[in-house]
Amino acid sequence: MSRVCDLTGKRAMVGNNVSHAMNKTKRKFSVNLVKKRFYLPEEDRWITLRVAASTIKTINKNGIDAVLKKAQSEGFIK
Repeated sequence: MSRVCDLTGKRAMVGNNVSHAMNKTKRKFSVNLVKKRFYLPEEDRWITLRVAASTIKTINKNGIDAVLKKAQSEGFIK
């Protein structure tokens, strides 16, 4: 399973490890994904999503309904 956030589409970035001698080797910056359950009160059910830690902070600030609506409009969920 690829490491992609279900709601924002965040995925791993590619960069360089840079040594003191300025040697550069490729590396990956992984996404901090967490498997989390959210309660949808209007549907009276729980959903489980793999979301980034930054997305959880956004959900706490704006609410799950607003974040799901935005993710649907951006095409991350159907």
